[in-house]
Amino acid sequence: QGVLLAPGPVDSVLLRSTGTRFRPLSFEVPKPLFPVAGVPMVQHHIEACAKVPGMKEILLMGFYQPHEALSRFLVSAQQEFKIPIRYLQEYAALGTGGGIYHFRDQILSGGAEAFFVLNADVCSEFPLQEMLEFRQQHGDAHSFVILGTTANRTQALNYGCIVANANTQEVQHYVEKPSTFVSEIINCGIYLFTPAIFQHIGEVFQRNQQELVLEENANGWQRAEVIRLEQDVFTALAGSGKLYVYKTDGFWSQIKSAGSAIYASRLYLNQYSKSHPERLAQNKPGGPIIRGNVYIHPTASIDSTAVLGPNVSIGEGVTVGAGVRVRESIVLHGASLHDHTCVLNTIVGWDSTIGRWARVEGTPSDPNPNDPYAKIDSETLFRDGRLTPSITILGMSHPPQPRRAQSFPSCSPSNALSTGCSVTIPAEVVILNSIVLPHKELSRSYKNQIIL
Repeated sequence: QGVLLAPGPVDSVLLRSTGTRFRPLSFEVPKPLFPVAGVPMVQHHIEACAKVPGMKEILLMGFYQPHEALSRFLVSAQQEFKIPIRYLQEYAALGTGGGIYHFRDQILSGGAEAFFVLNADVCSEFPLQEMLEFRQQHGDAHSFVILGTTANRTQALNYGCIVANANTQEVQHYVEKPSTFVSEIINCGIYLFTPAIFQHIGEVFQRNQQELVLEENANGWQRAEVIRLEQDVFTALAGSGKLYVYKTDGFWSQIKSAGSAIYASRLYLNQYSKSHPERLAQNKPGGPIIRGNVYIHPTASIDSTAVLGPNVSIGEGVTVGAGVRVRESIVLHGASLHDHTCVLNTIVGWDSTIGRWARVEGTPSDPNPNDPYAKIDSETLFRDGRLTPSITILGMSHPPQPRRAQSFPSCSPSNALSTGCSVTIPAEVVILNSIVLPHKELSRSYKNQIIL
């Protein structure tokens, strides 16, 4: 999971509203600037929020120090979507509820009537407008809405489970990661709130203050401000007539591991084929062979004999040589794939190089294709003392400073580039199911290893 942690990962995205207008609000995010389907993960959230009529502002929340890459991205995103975007830094990790409660004045400034909260470690179609319409049809003016979806009975135990009235969709019972089966409807980590939510969070805060005790074993004070929306707030709201679930049949997945990042990229690329086909590469005379959904940054150099796809994302300034085959992979900016390399189920880190006739391959961790409600499992790094077979990762720690915070393919290319991951794979070797840390020059083949 560490490969998805951003350079100073941002923990939340906030959207809120002024008057009858809406803005978004808090979501925990692993590596918001990690590219999925050609753009930073968090940009998919921002794009969805910007489409909501009347959306006024987007706030990203987290407790990590802001950095240049994030600042450049925010400037670029504001220009792209014509909406103010700010980063609010927590003084400590406060949880999803504690974070929005701490910044409640910022959220409510201007007379906000409603706001969205989106966890950034999910990919989705983000049916925000549908949630707004659902709320207008259900509950009162102070009701709240959770986005839910269906999981199979086994995997539902890994999520927040929702029991709802079949007719009204009112949440009657909520349990976070139960030990036994409760419901197949799970929490998607996307919420629609009104300012009334802060009264309920405030009650939790006051209760925490009253129960505050010195934890001798932890050698410190338990923070009353750390509040979890799911366990601390939703559990109490269930059955009160104030909490509803909007169930979606659209795609949804968590992004908790490197393997799930490739799966999320596949989902977004498939969405592009329906909603934004102009973002996908097409077969053209003199161009590479494209199979399925493929994103290629305009600055990438691809040999006409290369074969790409399905489900491939090629980043800025990437060089792909003759006869190269890439499938189910993400190639980040500045990477170089020399002639006749084969890259399957792999994330190729920034500025990495793969030599001629080398083969780099991982094992996909896709959901069961025969189960329409199956979700991707977040595998542990080790199982039974051995590295769990998964996708291969070359040199990912955190992204270098971008040449320019990129948006969609229509954006102009960037200029300056600092050092990246810089993994070098020699010619004619095989790297299988392995994780290669940054700045490594390999000299031979590896299988099922972490190369430090």
